[in-house]
Amino acid sequence: MRFTDGYWQLLPGMTVLRPKVVEQVEVGDGRVRLHCPTGPLRHRGDTLNRPVVTVTLTSPAEGVLGVRIEHFTGLRPRHPEFELVTDPEVATSVEQDEQTLTFTSGPLSARVGLGGEWGMDFLADGRVLTSSTPRSIGLVTDGEGRHHVHEQLTIGVGEHLFGLGERFGPFVRNGQSVDTWNADGGTSSDQAYKNVPFYLSDRGYGVFVAHPERVGFEVGTEVVSRTQFSVEGQHLQYYVVAGPTPADVLRRYTRLTGRPAAVPDWSFGLWLSTSFTTEYDEATVTSFIDGMRERELPLSVFHFDCFWMRQFHWCDFVWDPATFPDPPGMLARLREKGLRVSAWINPYIAQRSELFAEGAENGYLLRTTEGDVWQWDMWQAGMGLVDFTNPDAVEWYTSKLKTLLDQGVDAFKTDFGERIPTEGVRWHDGSDPQRMHNWYAQLYNQAVHELLERQRGKDQAVLFARSATAGGQRFPVHWGGDCESTFVSMAESLRGGLSLGLSGFGYWSHDIGGFEGTPDPTVFKRWVAFGLLSSHSRLHGSSSYRVPWAFDEEAVDVTRRFTRLKMSLMPYLSRLAREAQTDGLPMMRAMVLQYPHDKAAVTVDTQYMLGDDVLVAPVFDADGWADYYLPAGTWTHLLTGEKRQGPGWHREQYGNDSLPVFVRPGAVLPRGAVLDRPDYDHVDGLTLEVRELADGEQAVVDVPTGEDAARWVLTRTGGALTVTARGTQQPWRVVVLGAGGEPVAEASATGAAATTLTWPPA
Repeated sequence: MRFTDGYWQLLPGMTVLRPKVVEQVEVGDGRVRLHCPTGPLRHRGDTLNRPVVTVTLTSPAEGVLGVRIEHFTGLRPRHPEFELVTDPEVATSVEQDEQTLTFTSGPLSARVGLGGEWGMDFLADGRVLTSSTPRSIGLVTDGEGRHHVHEQLTIGVGEHLFGLGERFGPFVRNGQSVDTWNADGGTSSDQAYKNVPFYLSDRGYGVFVAHPERVGFEVGTEVVSRTQFSVEGQHLQYYVVAGPTPADVLRRYTRLTGRPAAVPDWSFGLWLSTSFTTEYDEATVTSFIDGMRERELPLSVFHFDCFWMRQFHWCDFVWDPATFPDPPGMLARLREKGLRVSAWINPYIAQRSELFAEGAENGYLLRTTEGDVWQWDMWQAGMGLVDFTNPDAVEWYTSKLKTLLDQGVDAFKTDFGERIPTEGVRWHDGSDPQRMHNWYAQLYNQAVHELLERQRGKDQAVLFARSATAGGQRFPVHWGGDCESTFVSMAESLRGGLSLGLSGFGYWSHDIGGFEGTPDPTVFKRWVAFGLLSSHSRLHGSSSYRVPWAFDEEAVDVTRRFTRLKMSLMPYLSRLAREAQTDGLPMMRAMVLQYPHDKAAVTVDTQYMLGDDVLVAPVFDADGWADYYLPAGTWTHLLTGEKRQGPGWHREQYGNDSLPVFVRPGAVLPRGAVLDRPDYDHVDGLTLEVRELADGEQAVVDVPTGEDAARWVLTRTGGALTVTARGTQQPWRVVVLGAGGEPVAEASATGAAATTLTWPPA
């Protein structure tokens, strides 16, 4: 929200109070409290009729500093609050003299001036990261008597800010006004399904505004040299998160807000959907699955979208008997074909559903302030909304899903959750309606994910969720929502996914080919390559099927090639998934995350790193032209073995069966022996592919094996490459690849062993 008219004047009707000086400091209980009058104190009379801003500094975890700005402190608490993982034993220190007070946690310090105007610098290793200036904090009252609190933190010269959730517009947030308010706006607007009040700087820090309600961000807009964030009310709570690198910031931020859960290996395979409004029954489903098998297209999951239920009955979780007369038998038959099954759901209960009356009678649906069930006709006629703040409603809702799990369903697509009313409603537990708007998605996805954990096991639980907020990364996977079937929308989807990854989410997917409309065959084939080099891969559309042969025979070949490629990469992808769980790093990484000091790389939003070793640049051009940037070193094309030198931009033309996908200099890529499914023993028959390893360099390859990991250490010394393995009993081999991708040297071993091969001469 904006409060000023230019730099000097306020908008009409606005009044603002700002801290002028620090009048008193209180230190104790691991916190510092600063009392800051809003005017100068020249004599005792100035303490009368003088509002005071209270600023409290805390540290919930090492390297994280909390700042709470308050006006009136007697208001009753509003909930829900974000669920933070704090460390009660975190070590902090306070240093104070006449001029400054410094509060430190780990590498991060807040330095407050005591001898003059208000000012607070955030420093790491003696370097100022960002600052709160004399005009940064404001207690604002607007013309209607509403109160707001804002903070403005400085933006340095050449600094770029990222994040704020899954946003589909310009990747760099500088110059944007963003309200964190979940909305069903598609991928072609400035609205977002997943709003996260956290931004990340390429200077090596992040800022998390701990308010589930609407937070207004003015990123270099209200004041071009500052990021302003504001909320309505009498207090503002935010946290500054230390680096020094963007990856370190994400590690700390996700330790605070929660790390992504593990997802099963089978979820990394190809998902095929019925699509949304298409006609289908078991015969249609079977024809799709058999068609995939006949064409040797590996398929792992089949997804039933909305119309598996009867029209006007969503959601009653009852299979439409006209099209699916024998659900348990059908699901058993799909399981016999080696498939997992996903079913579409949402948290809205149509009036014609038998569950509506049941939920209304028992208080399981959201009520109005007058005590009626809240209803409207959007989406489903007369629908109500499950009240997940009521534990009995959670039990009731998940009991219906348990029936589906007992029938043979494996996963749920938790659609919607954004259209949550804020006016004239009362939640069961008294939650503030403004705060519940975004938080609803968290409760919804948590209820379903925890059911899957109980029924299927923690390592087998997986969602396909659309809406989320901070902390939602704990309940993966999330997909990008409703995109159009165009190259432009494909690019905007990628921007959204990279932005979400910089907001703490480890996994992400999108509708291959686009959702709205039917893609041109070229768009489909290009999107297939992108989709199968993403964390999770799903063929899904709105009014048309997404089976590859519906486009042309080349689409079948392209789908086969990239599905098999992804299956072969599972030893590598499983390690990236483990890093998402343990470190909070996304599998699909914006260039800034891996190369924060490469000024040419940090703002690139048309490519990404799939983990730390593989660069992917989807093709967004009908004629196959691709522009991509390579950081320093000699990069090797994964499919052809061709070499390209960085740093620098390259422009090349690619056929539909290829794209710029390069292996990082010095990386050793582990490849699996199975090409038709993702859930196999990733170590058995493993091949270590060596492309570029300089004399004297060493590479380490880890492949998860249950709770542990097998490890290979490769060292090149002159003309010899020595490889040692531990943590495995399986056979494996190492291959040095030549300029055309062909093996030029190789050796084999079994289990924890060592082998040496001759490095081929230049």
